[in-house]
Amino acid sequence: MHILWGVLIVTVGLFMLIWSRSKSDFIIYRLFVARSKLLWGEHVHRFHQVSGVIMIVFGILVALEVI
Repeated sequence: MHILWGVLIVTVGLFMLIWSRSKSDFIIYRLFVARSKLLWGEHVHRFHQVSGVIMIVFGILVALEVI
């Protein structure tokens, strides 16, 4: 079960990283940006890039049952 959750977390992290790098117009990402822009201002895409990388690392650790 850890592998399933780990892969799911890594997948979401990859989507977050890819969408933030391309500043996507996808509706889900635009909702994330609208909520995050209140706190992060113009650095919102950088915040989502860092969040995506953290999610990828966390997902790998979950899949390997380290956490």
